[in-house]
Amino acid sequence: MTLPKGHGQKASATGKRNFDSWWATVPEDLRQKTRKGDEGNKPLLNQVNYVLLHLHLAGKHDAKPSHEELKDWLHSGQVDVLRMKAAAAK
Repeated sequence: MTLPKGHGQKASATGKRNFDSWWATVPEDLRQKTRKGDEGNKPLLNQVNYVLLHLHLAGKHDAKPSHEELKDWLHSGQVDVLRMKAAAAK
């Protein structure tokens, strides 16, 4: 299996913000609404998209991450695209 380009790279080595440093810049009320009850898991892409939509609608375009940062978060595993539960062993 071929891994995506950039898989396993550290965000600091590439000069981009990591997910946690960007997440700290998101308004507190939006963070709580987005991740309420799911704080113990890795963030999902759908949750990031929800925040991006609200930032866009509020006109806070400078608060949104770059395309390269989003791609880095996905390829490095900082954000999950899909969450699947482990199959029960028989």
